[in-house]
Amino acid sequence: MIKSLSLSFLVSFLFFLSCSPPAETTNTEPVQETVETIESVAEQIDEYVVESFEDSKGNLWFGTLSKGAAKYDGESLKYITTKDGLIGNAVIMIHEASDGSLWFITQSGISIFDGTEFRNFNEKDGLNTSSVSQFFIDSKDRIWIGTWQGVCLFDGETCTEFPLPIPDVELLPYQATVNWVTEISEDLEGNIWFGRDGYGACKWDGENFSFITEDDGLYSNNIQVIHQDDKGQFWFGTRRAEMDHPDPSERHGKGGLQVYDGQRMNGFTLPGLQNNDFYSLYEDRDGNYWISALGIGLYKYNGITFDLVEVNDDYGKPVAVQNILHDSHGTYWFGCSGGLYRMDDGVVRNVTVEGPWQID
Repeated sequence: MIKSLSLSFLVSFLFFLSCSPPAETTNTEPVQETVETIESVAEQIDEYVVESFEDSKGNLWFGTLSKGAAKYDGESLKYITTKDGLIGNAVIMIHEASDGSLWFITQSGISIFDGTEFRNFNEKDGLNTSSVSQFFIDSKDRIWIGTWQGVCLFDGETCTEFPLPIPDVELLPYQATVNWVTEISEDLEGNIWFGRDGYGACKWDGENFSFITEDDGLYSNNIQVIHQDDKGQFWFGTRRAEMDHPDPSERHGKGGLQVYDGQRMNGFTLPGLQNNDFYSLYEDRDGNYWISALGIGLYKYNGITFDLVEVNDDYGKPVAVQNILHDSHGTYWFGCSGGLYRMDDGVVRNVTVEGPWQID
């Protein structure tokens, strides 16, 4: 049940014998059936596609950073923007409620569309800032909203700030985004987890808070992904804090993907998954994990082996995969820095405003 989060990666992987996946066979060569990329000179649906979503009617939605929400209904592509009533054109997440209403999470607030009109929410409704970064509904139907200034609880009408404590960590002098909430998730025991860009992972059990930071083995306190798998292990993805250094020559450090069993933090040494920025982990309809490796491509992990899938631009350069969707027809959609891509029968294609939306 992983959603692709928010924006980033073979020698060996340290696995646990009892509660982690079995030792893997890794293929660092691109899988032959996944390397074909069809060139296109048509306009991209947007330069940055940061969300991919399928609603209950089978419509495909893509959140963009500048053009609003792009909807493909099986016949045509249409953009929903501020001209239609959307609160902002930078759409980072899309959610369908049980009543069929669509929630658009934007960097200007939240829009709820009932099929006829929009209801918009921002700072005047209690948000600590309109720059929203995360949205999550837990098993108790509590609506959590993460922003660049912290966390709020939303009752559908107003927001109430939910203060998070600050762990005992040493910040770098140039770190300025520590209140950016990068992740909100729930574990198998009902605990709520929060990721912040500089404060590591924070767990709330309904009464008390606890933390997992670099002191516990995290590569970096700049957390981006928190997920518990069905074995009880936690997957943590981080980005390099040093990437914010004002001197470009100093922008190197630890970051990447790790697995934690409650005692040890084990890391991957696959190319792109260590000493790199990590942003996206997704579980498809068949139980495979898709792991975005910035500058490399995508790893598909089936529980035994890792296969590298190339997602390249017209010049053969890897694009940064920010989110993944496995739709009800079996097609994979990759929202990227550089446009939208799809994969059918192992073939990766760039999808522009002209398509290809349908594959014969």
